[in-house]
Amino acid sequence: MTAYLQASGLEVSFGGLKALNDCSLSVEQGRVTCLVGPNGAGKTTIFNVITGFLRPDAGSVRFKGQALDGWKPQAIVAAGIARTFQNLRLFTDLTVLDNVLAGLPAQVGEEPIAAIFRPFHVAVAQRGRRDQARAMLDRVGLSERADSIVRNLSYGEQKLLIIARVLATGAELLLLDEPASGLSAGALERVMTLLHRLRDDGKTLLVVEHNTRVVQQIADDVLFLHQGHLMAQGSPDSIVNDPALAEIYFGGAI
Repeated sequence: MTAYLQASGLEVSFGGLKALNDCSLSVEQGRVTCLVGPNGAGKTTIFNVITGFLRPDAGSVRFKGQALDGWKPQAIVAAGIARTFQNLRLFTDLTVLDNVLAGLPAQVGEEPIAAIFRPFHVAVAQRGRRDQARAMLDRVGLSERADSIVRNLSYGEQKLLIIARVLATGAELLLLDEPASGLSAGALERVMTLLHRLRDDGKTLLVVEHNTRVVQQIADDVLFLHQGHLMAQGSPDSIVNDPALAEIYFGGAI
């Protein structure tokens, strides 16, 4: 049976530092997989390799049996993989709706000739895109904030917005880099509920997360990275309650 997402033998070095060291892992379709490990373990580097922002020194990534080696980020998004970043990368002076529109593929109106000679077609398409964007905002619970300027949103609302924007790409595999970090209790609950709902809707999630309580609540599977290598994988309880992993992660019991 072909793995949904599989990384094999990944090696990445920055000067004399090995960020990934013979790193192999797989992600099952339709599940929430959390990627955990101490700072510097290689979690963000894995994301960068999978999404084409970084080319590995060795190894390969396959998605639904197809090798992604050498693909550009835009092509990987088109193939069905999209990601968020630790720094939110939002357009803070634009509206919430405009930020989601920026994530939709096949921008209408980029061809001046189409805008000049087919204005009705372009106008209809633009209305359709706005409806799509509003549907994404409704999905994450931000429909009432569609016309708000992003800088006026709370931090929790901005976290929801980056998920709406990645959903707008239409990708089926979502790589979320610390979506729950820095949130209040109420905002954290909204994000965790959303992640479960996305999984139930058929999305597959690979999530970098540091909070072990969050991991236990959202994850179906956990991958533990250490020094750029996959050290362990299993259920949330088996990983969180492993004393050897706790020693690596926190220098003591979790």
